[in-house]
Amino acid sequence: MQSHPNVQAVQDALDAAGARNAAGAPGRVKVLDEPVHTAAAAAAALGIEVGQIANSLIFDADGEPLLVLTSGAHRVDTARVAALLGIGKVKRAGADFVRDHTGQVIGGVSPLGHPKPLRTLVDEDLGQYDEIWAAGGVPQAVFPITFAELVRVTSGTVASVA
Repeated sequence: MQSHPNVQAVQDALDAAGARNAAGAPGRVKVLDEPVHTAAAAAAALGIEVGQIANSLIFDADGEPLLVLTSGAHRVDTARVAALLGIGKVKRAGADFVRDHTGQVIGGVSPLGHPKPLRTLVDEDLGQYDEIWAAGGVPQAVFPITFAELVRVTSGTVASVA
């Protein structure tokens, strides 16, 4: 699974960005024994708090893709996000929309490694953790990163999204 094209794309993006984990080491994608399709499953597999999981959620924001990286402990308030961005409607994207814009499947969408950059919001509540974990392009791949690094490598905007 380490050689899956999506995992490699995420690792290449981490390398290109010079991403670092909480220990200051280069960011590395880790492949788990089993897929983790939810924040709770990922947290249990990693032995961490569910809030440390950075869910990568793709939304349809008036027809354009929007990536919201939110704490696994939260649900995105789409009305709040729409108001924040000054757009009409933000709705959860379907599987085809997600795959078309990320090249990845729901449950494995990474914050990076997409065919082209996506407009990105990063949940400010992720900032309370020294280390957070995000999906690595497939449901059984994850990687550790700090909040500041996540914001930097995604060119994300920090926001209250829950």
